[in-house]
Amino acid sequence: MTINLKEEERIDDLHRNGYRIIQNKKRFCFGMDAVLLSGFAKVNEGEMVLDLGTGTGIIPILLEAKTKGKAFVGLEIQEEVAEMAKRSVILNGLEQKVQIKQGDIKEASKQFGGASFDVVTTNPPYMKHEHGLQNGDNSKAISRHELLCTIEDVIRESAKVLKPRGRFYMVHRPNRLTDIFEQCIKYKLQPSKIRMVHPYREKGANMVLIEAIRGGKCSVNVEPPLIVYEEAGRYTKEIYEIYGYEE
Repeated sequence: MTINLKEEERIDDLHRNGYRIIQNKKRFCFGMDAVLLSGFAKVNEGEMVLDLGTGTGIIPILLEAKTKGKAFVGLEIQEEVAEMAKRSVILNGLEQKVQIKQGDIKEASKQFGGASFDVVTTNPPYMKHEHGLQNGDNSKAISRHELLCTIEDVIRESAKVLKPRGRFYMVHRPNRLTDIFEQCIKYKLQPSKIRMVHPYREKGANMVLIEAIRGGKCSVNVEPPLIVYEEAGRYTKEIYEIYGYEE
């Protein structure tokens, strides 16, 4: 299918089911964290999935390729970014299974209704509003900094839209784990599984993958670490598998 690209846009191969995605190099392009989250999240056959802050739509599109979920919805507040994600859905012929909605994470439960999804995924802004250098491009700043929503907003709304025993999946930075766990417990999303992501075996973790269950038991399973690189320029076997590359 032919899709008209706007200025600075490009089409990238996702190495899954022949799917491709539109990105704009002047806006926030998806990174490894989103791909790793798509490999960590569990979606069962027939389940409904909501991705909060979907950006390019990468997570719903990858989850559609990797799982047997029934339907996937991506929520994005930025109008131009949401429109670009919609064109990626059309590009891949996924209109019957993937929807992109424009809206505010803080209003997600009002937009979709309570207890309406089996799974929520999110790759939210990592940096607190008052911390870190904010990019001069407002679109990138919104994607990287908590300008329009906070961890509490994301977790509160996730808890509201999840069905009882529904699953919440997040990728974030390890230094925010205290904040994340505090908010999960506050809104009765019990952390059930975490996995640290390390760039090299000898390096500390720079990402963390989290699963929490609405109304789950007070028990957290720490999975073996996920190592990204065997050596400079060469991914580990597991990373190649998550990406869908051949080593």
